Amino acid sequence: MDSTASTGAAGPGILMRPFTGAPFRFDPGALSLELLTTGGPGPYRRFEMLHGPADLAAWAERSRLTPTPVLDIAESEVAAARELRDALFRAATARAGGAEPSAADVAVLNGAAAHPPLVPVLAADGAERHWAVPADGTALLATVARDAVELLTGPYAHRVRVCSGENCALVYVDTSRPGRRRWCSMERCGNRHKVRALRERRA
Repeated sequence: MDSTASTGAAGPGILMRPFTGAPFRFDPGALSLELLTTGGPGPYRRFEMLHGPADLAAWAERSRLTPTPVLDIAESEVAAARELRDALFRAATARAGGAEPSAADVAVLNGAAAHPPLVPVLAADGAERHWAVPADGTALLATVARDAVELLTGPYAHRVRVCSGENCALVYVDTSRPGRRRWCSMERCGNRHKVRALRERRA
């Protein structure tokens, strides 16, 4: 996870801007896993992106939530977002390794999911969707946590994986039909693997 996430050209996923190398687009396959691109626990704390309400709102704009909700976010909700993200990171990586998440992390996920989520509403023309207002950071996190619960208990739970790239800890769910995805992105780690394998064959 040697990169930061940012807005970019239209396309699936989130544009990642590595500290080294070219930007690449990463599609983790689920809203909840998109939150993990903002940092993480332990050694991933150095990639922290959620420092204040504006940062959490900016993440919501980059995420797959459509349209972007209008949010009123408190400082305490940013701290809750970091707590939820770190618990989800540990739970998802545990699942990827065939282990069970800790009781503490499950409690954090369930606690966030227990709050009312963002509410979708029809626009006046009956053809477009918006999010009901007012909406706060707690509703945003409830939406993310409920997505995580669905992911970790759903039909693709066994396909939650950590990128196989060297020094890459990006987490994704493989929703492809063959189920053979190994990389966060073929642009990034997949291409690095191909180049490394080619060099080894030539050597």
